[in-house]
Amino acid sequence: MSLLSDLVNLNLSDSTKQIIAEYIWIGGSGMDIRSKARTLPGPVSDPSKLPKWNYDGSSTGQASGDNSEVILYPQAIFRDPFRRGDNILVMCDAYTPAGDPIPTNKRHKAAKIFSHPNVAKEVPWYGIEQEYTLMQKGMNWPIGWPVGGFPGPQGPYYCGVGADKAIGRDIVDAHYKACLYAGIGISGVNGEVMPGQWEFQVGPVEGISSGDQVWVARYLLERITEISGVNVSFDPKPVPVSILTHSNSHHMHSGAHCNYSTKTMRNDGGLAVIKKAIEKLQVKHKEHIAAYGEGNERRLTGKHETADINTFSWGVANRGASVRVGRDTEKEGKGYFEDRRPASNMDPYVVTSMIAETTILG
Repeated sequence: MSLLSDLVNLNLSDSTKQIIAEYIWIGGSGMDIRSKARTLPGPVSDPSKLPKWNYDGSSTGQASGDNSEVILYPQAIFRDPFRRGDNILVMCDAYTPAGDPIPTNKRHKAAKIFSHPNVAKEVPWYGIEQEYTLMQKGMNWPIGWPVGGFPGPQGPYYCGVGADKAIGRDIVDAHYKACLYAGIGISGVNGEVMPGQWEFQVGPVEGISSGDQVWVARYLLERITEISGVNVSFDPKPVPVSILTHSNSHHMHSGAHCNYSTKTMRNDGGLAVIKKAIEKLQVKHKEHIAAYGEGNERRLTGKHETADINTFSWGVANRGASVRVGRDTEKEGKGYFEDRRPASNMDPYVVTSMIAETTILG
């Protein structure tokens, strides 16, 4: 094993100028992250200088077998914390050979929205709070939970310390540092309300880069849990509701709250702009809910710090509302607001661009 470890950690710069680029894309389910590696003749820092590549879309649910070639367009480059050196991670989106975005390519539409002059001049910032649950490998059961049993009531786990409360901290810390190394704007991590559940925050990040960074942060988490021998779940209700009804664990759900501001909102008088934006979100509530993640109805019940999925609400410092405005924003008369509706398995390209489209272009 020591030889294998030595080879995995081999510094290629000692013997070659070539680098390894890991191309990353989103598969047919909308949540399955795929990647493959290729050799390049030397370091690259501009994604437009990278070659396009292809893959078998019939094996990812994105093309038929008789016309299976899908083309990867490199869009963003990150440092590779696994191979290090000049090696890179490349976030891509997917197109047909004719150059049309395939149906599961959500980045393409998002990029169009963010490049709209009215959106670009508002410099939209996002902060995504990504919750997730670490699961026992081979079992649909969170780590730290007794097999076939339930943890104690909510209380000691949120931001908790200790072997019986902070389950999986080594994975969380490894992921935190990997994101920083990669160049992702990760701003923090914390333990959440149930054992094995954690959160990381990415932001503030501007426009389309928010989606790129959240997806690569998810990729890094998948790779680190792969190494650690556990699974990661982004399901908004990772333990079936039918099981939870027989326990004290109704509160156990995962979201991806989206904090949002525009240049106008951040300037003096911005609170009035925030209130107008919230009114626009209310009008489009059903459309946003439909795009905010699969299975969100199991999470947005109107209980346990969630709003009812069918009813839009907002308030200052109200964590049971659809949209929350912070006390500091109210006091200063400017700042940001938090859309608490997105599920943990939401597509950040869809959510961020949809909020901008509704509040700026709507």
